[in-house]
Amino acid sequence: MSPDNFFAAPTEHAAETKYEEYGKQLGDSPERDGMLELCRALNVRFLRLRFIDILGMPKNVEVPASQFDKAFDGEILFDGSSIEGFVRIEESDMLLKPDLETFRVFPWGNPDARVAQVFCDVYRPNGDVFMGDPRGCLRRVVDQASSMGYVMNAGVEAEFFLFLRDESGNSTVETHDAGGYFDLTPVDLGERARRHMVTNLEAMGLEIEAAHHEVAQGQHEIDFKYGEALRTADDLMTFKFVVRNVAHAHGLHATFMPKPIFGANGSGMHTHQSMFEDGENIFFDAEAEYQLSPVMLHYIGGLKKHARAIAAITNPIVNSYKRLVPGYEAPVSIAWSQRNRSPMIRVPDRRGVGTRCEFRMPDPSCNPYLALAVQLAAGLDGITNQIDPGPPLDTNVWQLSDEERAEIGLETLPANLGEAVHELEGNEIMRAALGDHIFDHFIQAKKAEWGEYVAQVSEWELDNYISY
Repeated sequence: MSPDNFFAAPTEHAAETKYEEYGKQLGDSPERDGMLELCRALNVRFLRLRFIDILGMPKNVEVPASQFDKAFDGEILFDGSSIEGFVRIEESDMLLKPDLETFRVFPWGNPDARVAQVFCDVYRPNGDVFMGDPRGCLRRVVDQASSMGYVMNAGVEAEFFLFLRDESGNSTVETHDAGGYFDLTPVDLGERARRHMVTNLEAMGLEIEAAHHEVAQGQHEIDFKYGEALRTADDLMTFKFVVRNVAHAHGLHATFMPKPIFGANGSGMHTHQSMFEDGENIFFDAEAEYQLSPVMLHYIGGLKKHARAIAAITNPIVNSYKRLVPGYEAPVSIAWSQRNRSPMIRVPDRRGVGTRCEFRMPDPSCNPYLALAVQLAAGLDGITNQIDPGPPLDTNVWQLSDEERAEIGLETLPANLGEAVHELEGNEIMRAALGDHIFDHFIQAKKAEWGEYVAQVSEWELDNYISY
């Protein structure tokens, strides 16, 4: 089926309109019977109960319409022992309890047998919250912020590459275009695919703000509106799913791997964050220096203090650290600045309700729930303990010599995954944020990943050392 036929059926728009119509009737707190009625009205035949494992791999259990009542009641069991970092074989049964506010209908496929999704929290059969659920982890840190009177808003910029696929359907590392930053067709051959991505993301309830070609050949970015932390993490999961599926329909492979091509810019996931109290952005203070409140400066101080440990979560794979090198617009220095994009944290010019900090370290291979949880936890620690971030560094840190860096005491991010995991392992604030279950399983998995990597013999080593 061609991409045009697959993504542009007239019935899609009718279904979207009907969804909005019924969505208004359900209100902000939908309940079981209303969801069942909505599914019947929209001809939903299958429901994907979505969740995520500790390492960030998306998972789902799909149920047919005959099981929707059980699904919306949170009675669908699955084998947790088969999910990375969940439970042992002798305690395998787990329950999926859907967050009904996340219900969305996919805007493609057969209009008479539609597929919908809903994000779920994971529970044990006895009704206890499962402490290894990443979505539940973020919810706990969000609740901690709420107990202090704060609401975190976050927006992410998840970059990705589009590569050609070979005759067998496997991804290559051949780019589909020769475009650069903000280029147009015919140089940017991904424009058509991006438009289909945007159309379908909007139909899934995401408010798209911009879409464009990024710096590297075959690299793209689609920005969606910020929201409360849990909503943003859910939206990012939907975003990645839609991007991958639309790319596949166009004969392409979408990857969120941070650094797929040597010598080219990598893909980041810059995370914009702000804190609200009683509906007001408390990062803004019209009377303060830079118009940045003490709360915001302390939040930045927390991010700086815990950055080296946070890196293991926000940059969680071996390849992540091949992006975090000088010369490719990715940060390597633990510093903050206004306007300047070379340090780890940037404060964009906008003030008032739009006052925020941009954390430039994360990449899109991370588990978004854990990534937002540790960033928020670090910021809350900064606020609680009034951590001073120091003065902004408004020079280009990429151009500083080693002597200049030492003179101003400029710290750097971990050079590799092993170093980052070591930093995480000794950080009690991060352990408290993640909980013992996630913390211990994540450390164990990443130590194994790093150990396997360092034991490999690469082509580079053979090319350079075979004659020794």
